[in-house]
Amino acid sequence: MKKLLALALLCALVLTACGPKPPAPTVEPSPSAEPTATPTVEPTTDPTDAPVERTKVKLAVLPGPTGVGAAKLLSDNEAGTTSNDYTVTVAADNQQVTAGLLNGDFDIAALATNVASNLYHKSEGAIQIACVNTLGTLYILNKGIDDTLNGLADLKGRTIYAFGQGANPEYVLRYLLQQNGLDMDKDVTVVWQTLEEVTATMLTGEGELCMLPVPGATALSVKSEGNIQPVFDLSAEWDMIAEDSRLAMGCIVVRTAFAQEHPEAVGAFLNEYAQSIDYVKANADGPAAQMVADAGLVPSAAIAAKAIPQCNLVFMTGEDMQSTIQGYFAALFSIDPAAIGGSTPDDAFYFMDAVVE
Repeated sequence: MKKLLALALLCALVLTACGPKPPAPTVEPSPSAEPTATPTVEPTTDPTDAPVERTKVKLAVLPGPTGVGAAKLLSDNEAGTTSNDYTVTVAADNQQVTAGLLNGDFDIAALATNVASNLYHKSEGAIQIACVNTLGTLYILNKGIDDTLNGLADLKGRTIYAFGQGANPEYVLRYLLQQNGLDMDKDVTVVWQTLEEVTATMLTGEGELCMLPVPGATALSVKSEGNIQPVFDLSAEWDMIAEDSRLAMGCIVVRTAFAQEHPEAVGAFLNEYAQSIDYVKANADGPAAQMVADAGLVPSAAIAAKAIPQCNLVFMTGEDMQSTIQGYFAALFSIDPAAIGGSTPDDAFYFMDAVVE
């Protein structure tokens, strides 16, 4: 019996040891004790890591040579890698560009140089010329081989189908013929047509000679399978007779108010534009031709590849730009003062503040 009591007591002790333990007593903090604060770590920021806001610029370009040089810049803008944020318009003609500049739709734009002078006078200085971007882009083309055409003087008595009446092409042709001893109204028959009409006239065999700008001249040669070729490069002809000027036909202009408010943005554009021109000229047989076509500046990459070397792309700013333009305007003024708006623009016409690297 004693053994049974001892065994029961042992089991009770074991069960008590295996049971749940009572909770530990809670120790309340002293009212005077301050809670220990958890240290916070502020994130470190570098001011240079903050995104730089790109200036919004409304840019207008024209199809053809004055727009071709911008192809790389336009491609980079689509990729978001340009210094400025450009809203790009490929304008139909000079008239659309001038209207857009006057009403503020465009901040920077490509224009024919004489149109820029006219707009400067008309708007009382609302625009300035920032750079010359193209020299001569006009060519006289001949069907077949004509050994009698050795100089512009040999055009006497001939008929030329031409594009550009009342604009730069007419003034340039008239001046060059005059310098070669010909009166365009008496010694040569010029039939003014649209670009499409000139092309059709030559392809159907009705015409033997024509004057067209690039890329129209290039496209005509391609369509004729090489049967119609340039016989006179009017830029080269100009250089032979004009010692103090060059055939500066295309330019970039900027709204004066925009240039005054955003000179850094204008400078950034000019730097990137200069790089774009260099790229297009160096890669005519490569990606540049496709960029030009993709931007709608030339009908196809094949034509662009052939046209780019004929576009006479340049980048002239500052004093070089001013002296080149003034010499060219003097020649146009001698033909017809209205060609440049009645007088040679003053010094305020030239945007000289940009620092171009």
